[in-house]
Parts: sequence; C-alpha cells; structure tokens
Amino acid sequence: MSDSSGGDVAAVIQSLMRQVPDFPEPGIQFKDLTPVLADARGLATVTDALAAVAGEVDLVAGIDARGFLLGAAVAIRLGTGVLAIRKGGKLPPPVHSETYDLEYGSATLEIPADGMDLAGLRVLLVDDVLATGGTLAAATTLLRTGGATVSDAAVVLELSALNGRAVLPDLAVASLYVV
Repeated sequence: MSDSSGGDVAAVIQSLMRQVPDFPEPGIQFKDLTPVLADARGLATVTDALAAVAGEVDLVAGIDARGFLLGAAVAIRLGTGVLAIRKGGKLPPPVHSETYDLEYGSATLEIPADGMDLAGLRVLLVDDVLATGGTLAAATTLLRTGGATVSDAAVVLELSALNGRAVLPDLAVASLYVV
C-alpha cells in the first residue's frame, strides 16, 4: 500500500514506530505507535491509508483510546461523523455495553443507547492494533446491537502471531502494517 506521496505506508509506520523491549512484561516486544501519530507525515499517511480502505460508509467508529484519534481523522477525510466507543463506565446511562475476555481478565466497551440512531448506518470500525481480536469483535457486536451494519474494520498494526483474525470471520479487516 502506498501513501499519497508515493511512499510505502508500512515503511513509514516501521520507520516511526518505537520498539519497547520487555513491556508490559519480560519477553514482550511492545510496538508503540505514539511516534507515528505524533509525526505530521506519519499521521497523514496512516489517515489517508485507513480512509482509502473504506467502502461506502455513513459513520466511522473509533475504539478507546488511540482509535478515537484515528477515527476522527479518518471521518474528516471521508466526510462523516465519528462515534467514540468507550471503555466501560465512561458514559452516562443508558448505554449499550459488550463485555469480552482478555488474556488477563475482561473488559467492557460502551456506546450511548439514547441520542443517536445507528439503525441502518454503514460503519467503518477503526483501531490502532489488531492483537487477539477480542476488542474488534466486541466493538462489532456492540455496533450491530445498536442497529449498525459493520462490514469493514481498519487497523494500523496487526500482530499476526496472535491470530486475531480468527475471531473475526465475518468482518473484513484491513491492516496497514503486519508483524
């Protein structure tokens, strides 16, 4: 995949991404996308590439927290609104919520249940990383519960060794950089 300036998106991500050994625990090689988002060219490259994979969409949904940044930028590029999918307990009731398992426990995602109608909206789901797939799967279920059609997801980084795609069989996932 190339960016609008003709450069390779993966190369831009790789050149800016920080590798943090032994975080959050010994033996883990953490891939930090913060420098990619802090760099003007990196952010523009990633935003353009994520927007380019979108089909016809009415709304972009970004997952807490870096997905908020990416989702908002992509929504501006696509001329849509953006929906923040929040971690549990951050929104006033009523909410739609979806709890899912993590390798070290569980987590909950939420969206407002009042004040917006998702019925029939085509939604692009955006996040920073696809790891085990649990977060994207929960977000997809949550949006569908609200009446939205989620057919596509886009992430900056995919950690292929964790096989997150296996839990997303009915979701087309575009990854800009796979390791």
